[in-house]
Amino acid sequence: MPANSKVLVVTGGSRGIGAEVVRGAAAQGWSVCFTYLEAGNRADALVEEVRERGGRARAVRADISREADVTSLFQVARDLGPIRGLVANAAIVAPPLPLRDFTLDRIRRVLDVNVLGTILCCRAAVREMSLSDGHDGGAIVLVSSAASRIGSAGEYVDYAASKGAVDSLGIGLSREVAGEGIRVNVVRPGTTLTEIHERNGQLSRVRDMETRIPLGRAAEPSEVAEAVLWLLSDAASYCVGTILDVAGGR
Repeated sequence: MPANSKVLVVTGGSRGIGAEVVRGAAAQGWSVCFTYLEAGNRADALVEEVRERGGRARAVRADISREADVTSLFQVARDLGPIRGLVANAAIVAPPLPLRDFTLDRIRRVLDVNVLGTILCCRAAVREMSLSDGHDGGAIVLVSSAASRIGSAGEYVDYAASKGAVDSLGIGLSREVAGEGIRVNVVRPGTTLTEIHERNGQLSRVRDMETRIPLGRAAEPSEVAEAVLWLLSDAASYCVGTILDVAGGR
């Protein structure tokens, strides 16, 4: 099957790691359907950028914690062709606080997007790719975080816990659907130069974190995207249930 007849769904694709995955996948011939929630102008610009380079992309506004939005997302993606890949990248992190100061709304929102939303997207992807349903298999890459093993004490243990759930989902789901022709793997980035730090007023924190990274710097989003794209590709055909740390040695 030609690469450009395959569809990749990317959640949280309008900026940061997700946008680099969209660019890289489109350059490799995937038709890409990606989500955004707030950055509509940025999403439109990315679609146009991909098209100018000869690729295919479509942006869909979706809150992945809403089942109806996920259903609509995959309907749009299906219109582009057979869905053969999912990159579950969408996630949120709240401002740094100790757990004792968390509100219930904060906790629910982080878990709804990062855990429930990821599970809903995986469920939809499995239904679209399983051999037993007459499909041709595919690959799922979950974007976790080094926070899942570091813990993020005093800052956002809710986010860290949500990413620990993503790690567990990747391990369990990989074993569940390998026989359906679906490879599931996890990429676990460390500190990465994305806008999430700027929005939370934490650029100085990034610079402080760099002193703790053996490589001496934070990752560029494109460096994390390369790991994601490799796990999607046939070059990683025997990788199932892998958790790939992209954290500069930390």
